[in-house]
Amino acid sequence: MLAPVDIAVVIAYAIGIFGLAQYVSRDKKGEVKGSSDYFLASKSLPWWAIGASLIAANISAEQIVGMSGSGYAIGLAIASYEWMAAATLLIVGKFFLPIFLRNEIYTMPQFLERRYGTRIRTLMAVFWLGLYVFVNLTSIIWLGSIAVTKVAGVPQDIALVGLGLFALLYQLRGGLKAVALTDIVQVSLLVFGGLVISALTLGQIGGGSILGGFATLSARLPEHFDMILSRDNPFYKDLPGISVLVGGMWIANLSYWGFNQYIIQRALAAKSLKEAQKGVVFAAFLKLLMPVIIVLPGIAAVVLAPDLARPDEAYPTMMRLLPTGLLGLVFAALVAAIIASTASKINSVATIFTLDIYAQRAGYKATEGSDRHLVKVGRIAAVVAIGLAIVTARPLLGSFDQAFQYIQEYTGFFTPGIVVIFLLGLFWKPATEAGALAATIGSFGLSVAMKALVPGVPFMDRMGIVFLLALALAVVVSLARPRATATNHIRTDDVDYGTTAGFNIAAVGIVAILIALYATWW
Repeated sequence: MLAPVDIAVVIAYAIGIFGLAQYVSRDKKGEVKGSSDYFLASKSLPWWAIGASLIAANISAEQIVGMSGSGYAIGLAIASYEWMAAATLLIVGKFFLPIFLRNEIYTMPQFLERRYGTRIRTLMAVFWLGLYVFVNLTSIIWLGSIAVTKVAGVPQDIALVGLGLFALLYQLRGGLKAVALTDIVQVSLLVFGGLVISALTLGQIGGGSILGGFATLSARLPEHFDMILSRDNPFYKDLPGISVLVGGMWIANLSYWGFNQYIIQRALAAKSLKEAQKGVVFAAFLKLLMPVIIVLPGIAAVVLAPDLARPDEAYPTMMRLLPTGLLGLVFAALVAAIIASTASKINSVATIFTLDIYAQRAGYKATEGSDRHLVKVGRIAAVVAIGLAIVTARPLLGSFDQAFQYIQEYTGFFTPGIVVIFLLGLFWKPATEAGALAATIGSFGLSVAMKALVPGVPFMDRMGIVFLLALALAVVVSLARPRATATNHIRTDDVDYGTTAGFNIAAVGIVAILIALYATWW
């Protein structure tokens, strides 16, 4: 349970971060916040805010609690989601962002409309709204409430409502700017708190020595330090061996980091392409560090708390080993991650609903009055989104032991089609809306059929197979039903894919570190 000192630390954090969010959200004298200000932070984000906000949006309860739980059950192999993401971010910065920023894209559905047509924009906007509300938002506040209940003793339903409402109020006034410009504080606290809990748990295992604790842990649990699982491993279906490096995980990562609104929205709000690319590299380096913060405490819990009822209790249980004062700080770091990611998703739901559904259906023209009205609509959408997530979190997630794996598998029904339509839209001019629709619908249908007919195929391999089938389907349909190129309004002929020497050096460094990590724990 939290001591008075711990509670004071958490309250101080909550007041401080809320006050900072409201401060950066303030309107300049004589100005009224418009849709560009609210949804894209006036396209003025610096690289450090982009990088920090990418990580803050990504690392939340489903990562900290869920991935730590998978570390408890599976081991270090789950870290591939983090380390492969670092490589994916380099691809996003090098090849995707130049096209998005050249064409002044605000939302991913907007890109689809300008590239293909209106039907695919509406379909994917509705899909993403459903995914963000009923999978992402629910998982964050549900797993966050587990952690709050386990550490602070607060009833879970109260924790669930409290986290959702705080995140809503935190970003309601300022939108993306409030989220992004405070995320550097959130990420700093998250990294510090995660390193502290890793150091203390390893120190407890090693009799005061962190390195000794790591050596003891790896010696006692060698099976938990296999990065590439063999076929006889009981968790092979979750992480199917070499397919992790060359198969379906690339599909999941490209979809998440390259074409996911609440992630890519930070880069779309950059001051410039170079600033966005620097932010992406910063985020990639932080991703290399995440397994130390998230997965390692879960593995340590196998030794320190071997009889947990559920793997997802690993991280909260390790937090309870911390001394008074430090517990409050680390607990504040966990809450920081939950709030930052929840606020990011709320803002993205508001952005997609307002710009891709409401404004399109209402036929709004760009006037000062309509701009202010769109901000109001976005705020209403944010309230509705978090309300739905709070109500549906327990029914949807209450029965799962490893919620992180649930999220990966069920979003995997759609991600192959998403990657197909974006890759073809970016790099293959003959692609048509009919082909895109066929890939989108076919991806879901093929995924469901494969799960029913060949349930023994790991979901990651299933994503890879469905991606190839959906890609073939999109190409065949596009060639069978060509359309006039004039309907493609995305310019790629004058896009410069060149990157600075700093980006290139950083990219080489990241790849070298990844090779060393996998070579060490192959």
